[in-house]
Amino acid sequence: MKSFGLIGFPLGHSFSKKYFDNKFLKESIPGCTFELFSMENLSGFINLKESNSMLSGLAVTIPFKEQIIPYLDSLHDVASTVGAVNCIKINQGKCIGYNTDVIGFELSFVPLRKTHHNKALILGSGGVSKAVQYVFKKIGVEYTIVGRKESPQENITSYSFIDASMIQSHQVIINCTPIGSYPLQEEKPLLPYEHIGKQHLLFDMGYNPDNSLFLQEGEKAGAVTKNGLDMLMIQAEENWKIWNS
Repeated sequence: MKSFGLIGFPLGHSFSKKYFDNKFLKESIPGCTFELFSMENLSGFINLKESNSMLSGLAVTIPFKEQIIPYLDSLHDVASTVGAVNCIKINQGKCIGYNTDVIGFELSFVPLRKTHHNKALILGSGGVSKAVQYVFKKIGVEYTIVGRKESPQENITSYSFIDASMIQSHQVIINCTPIGSYPLQEEKPLLPYEHIGKQHLLFDMGYNPDNSLFLQEGEKAGAVTKNGLDMLMIQAEENWKIWNS
């Protein structure tokens, strides 16, 4: 028996268990389970490793993608460069950290990109934001990171500085925050949406609900919009490859 799962908090919104349960059934994969391991801090990760000898791999979500790193034995090159982990392979008690957010985002974003999509606003500065930054550096998209508070040391601009000219010159907007996703589905990032137009591309890393208020604002303006579900399915398959390599 092999055990896999997802760690993070909260996990009520997660699609991962349903996805892997269906995968095991459809592909006739025997002897595998996937569970949601909700934990408020990473002492739960230590307890989980010690109590489950069958544990072979974990997906990692908010708020642990950066916090988990000191608890791991080693990092794959991409995870080390990004500074965030969303996949852990466990082999003979050793935990190796990977980042599949990168490939998930790249394969989801690039087909939507037009030639004028060369400057972006990245909302949020956490683990998934770091993966987006990695991809944008790779494919040549300039970006500005937007956070609740300005931080020149971390190159973070406050929402209060996002005006009409910023929106018009940054025709890609990526929401890497939990704002707009369950249980914050009645909220949206604080942007001057009236300046968004048909030339924009809005990408929300969230997928529950599938059409967040952020994406609805983009649709009203005629912008291209996409949620994070395809990205997460790509990640899930990449995680599976890593866990079983």
